Amino acid sequence: MQDIIKNLPKLAKDKHNENKKIFAKLKKKPPKNLDYIMQELHDKEFERTDCLECANCCKTTGPLFTDKDIERISKHFKQKPQQFINQYLRIDEDNDYVLQSVPCTFLGADNYCSIYGVRPKACREFPHTDRKKFQQISNLTLKNVAMCPAAFNIVEDMKKRIK
Repeated sequence: MQDIIKNLPKLAKDKHNENKKIFAKLKKKPPKNLDYIMQELHDKEFERTDCLECANCCKTTGPLFTDKDIERISKHFKQKPQQFINQYLRIDEDNDYVLQSVPCTFLGADNYCSIYGVRPKACREFPHTDRKKFQQISNLTLKNVAMCPAAFNIVEDMKKRIK
């Protein structure tokens, strides 16, 4: 798995222009069954992918924290939301709450998340490849294929399916 993770940024870079063109076409005229195809590819990929072997998303980026995420997680820690914010979060250039640092504070050495049951929505939905109207998140997907082997595989399979 470590070899795959190490080579992923270069693989994604090599495919970047091709992927960008495909996503531009998808935005203009998505196939009627795109959501169905993406759900199927996503499910198939995650039958064979174990995120605990990788956790590269948790090691290299941090999620956005919504107000609901902050309320839920602070409650889990028996803290006031502002205490949780002060201890773990900062406001980024887009005015969103994000982690103060990466790798994620809540990621253990065993790749398990210590707040898995109450984790942020962005973590629950990552890598967003089963999202409705998938074509609308092409910029996010282009970033995710460079860090998530599953997202990379799903996009490669998608290109074969929709040609």
